Amino acid sequence: MNLGEPIASGSTANIYLYKNKIIKIFKDHLPDTEPEYEAHKQRVAFESGLKVPKILEVKKVNGKPAIYMEYVEGKTLGKLVTENMDQVESFLEMSVDIQMEIHTVLAVSLESMRTKLQRQIKAVEGLDEQVKMSMLKKLESMTVENKLCHGDFHLYNLIKSGDEVFIIDWVDASAGDPRADVCRTYILYSQVSVDIAELYLNLYCEKSGSSRKEVLEWAPIIAAARLSENVTTEDSKRLMKYIVMEEHNDESSIFRVLE
Repeated sequence: MNLGEPIASGSTANIYLYKNKIIKIFKDHLPDTEPEYEAHKQRVAFESGLKVPKILEVKKVNGKPAIYMEYVEGKTLGKLVTENMDQVESFLEMSVDIQMEIHTVLAVSLESMRTKLQRQIKAVEGLDEQVKMSMLKKLESMTVENKLCHGDFHLYNLIKSGDEVFIIDWVDASAGDPRADVCRTYILYSQVSVDIAELYLNLYCEKSGSSRKEVLEWAPIIAAARLSENVTTEDSKRLMKYIVMEEHNDESSIFRVLE
């Protein structure tokens, strides 16, 4: 099958638009079970009533495991913000409403966020073993619910199609604590813009009733787990500062980290 050039490419898969369908073809280093499990995550979200592209089938394409899914035509909220920065608060507010809706869904059939974070922290290369143990101990002490958490929630994973907004890229979804999911989004935004990160967190706290402290106490754990992803565009020194912050147990230092 000649799919042409991918419309997007990541560390786990290449994505193609073919005959008005999205085909996500997984890379060789992943187990053959990965597409079916990722499809299951997206089905959980879809069947809960969230606006999510429908999974059509899971099968091999050109000898490689792949997911076929509905194509949603539109622009990401991230793209729309870059075209008009005056609307950033409006789009962030829209995204917070969507994220809070995701967090109303029970997801007991998905991997526990605690298990996922433990695995990631243990896998970080070059991180002192005592620091790892400290992060794992802190994780063990945290309350972890069974709510659906996207795991990589940001404006570029939301596609505006007409009057509707669809949530894409469910590869990192798990059953866990909404505040941890929000903390990861905050850390992702803070890499690009402290102002956007702060605006997002303020909007979330206002709407949800959660406090900044409840969200930010997850920061050292989420930062340590993200180190395992080896994202080329991420600043590992920046992530390490969140972990050092935990050693000082000083929430206010997070602002010095971000300055």
